[in-house]
Amino acid sequence: MIQLKSPREIEKMRDAGRIVAEVLDLISENIRSGITTRSLDKLAADYFRKNNARSAFLGYQGFPANICVSIDDEVVHGIPSNRKLVEGQIVSVDVGAIIDGYHGDGARTFAVGEPSEQDKKLLAVTQEALRRGIEQCRVGKRLGDLSATIQEYVESHGFSVVRDLVGHGIGRKMHEEPQVPNYGLPDTGIEFKEGLVLAIEPMINRGRYEIRILPDGWTIVTADGSNSAHFEHTVAITSNGPEILTKR
Repeated sequence: MIQLKSPREIEKMRDAGRIVAEVLDLISENIRSGITTRSLDKLAADYFRKNNARSAFLGYQGFPANICVSIDDEVVHGIPSNRKLVEGQIVSVDVGAIIDGYHGDGARTFAVGEPSEQDKKLLAVTQEALRRGIEQCRVGKRLGDLSATIQEYVESHGFSVVRDLVGHGIGRKMHEEPQVPNYGLPDTGIEFKEGLVLAIEPMINRGRYEIRILPDGWTIVTADGSNSAHFEHTVAITSNGPEILTKR
């Protein structure tokens, strides 16, 4: 069942979203060649604690860390470890926060030093695809309008949209209805109404869209070994248009 949020609930989600944005900003300031992904996780954990927030990921279905850190061909759900980042990598960081029982969810892909030209393009296209998808979050639009907008833009640049992973509704739970695919047909799916809150998250591959799961049971990688980018915002649909909750 799709649960529309009241203005009071959206205000609480705005608080959680702000923490997500601030943690991602903190990661951005500290990401560099030589730092371990576990160190990035500790930065997030300390920030959550100091701001009376909780990680939405730690312990979720057994996930063992506060944030997800996914490198190069890792699409999502990378587990922080003692692995050190290396110049030229791209690193996707997914952050979820809980404040007063409400969730915020956001992600960005960062470059470590100077990325390749193809990876620069991948990051730019993925970020722009998210922006274009968010623009569709208006009362009276349909879910398929959002999905098709992302897919058409991404594929026009020669990249592919992951099919097996999607965005989602969000609120008191991290994953609520509806599912939000990054591919689809315009003028199909549910009609957007005021109070709907979505986590919109294009996951875009340089190569083919197929994925596989590593033996750790969490880390999802591209099947062909191509690099992948991931950007995400939590967005509320209001009478005045979309409001991004995961920004400062």
